[in-house]
Amino acid sequence: MLILAIIIIAIIAGWVANWLVGKGKHYSSLELFVAGLVGSFVGGLIFSLLAGNGFDIALSGLLGSSIGAVVVLLIYAPLRARMNPSSSASGARRR
Repeated sequence: MLILAIIIIAIIAGWVANWLVGKGKHYSSLELFVAGLVGSFVGGLIFSLLAGNGFDIALSGLLGSSIGAVVVLLIYAPLRARMNPSSSASGARRR
């Protein structure tokens, strides 16, 4: 049950992060899931511990997960652009 809750929270957090900062960047579902998962572990854990909920699943954890996923996408966006340059930019370099 806990694994299912973590997966659902990660999906929701990735979707919220995409809605807030990822518009027009065409992130794949897998990228959003990973951002939500990493954000959940980092942001959700910190937020839950600060709110006094410990390791229980609570609304504070979902809020922290979403904030963590936003931070992950903000860090990942420039790295993604550097790893996958657009075809027009790489075509211009070859000439």
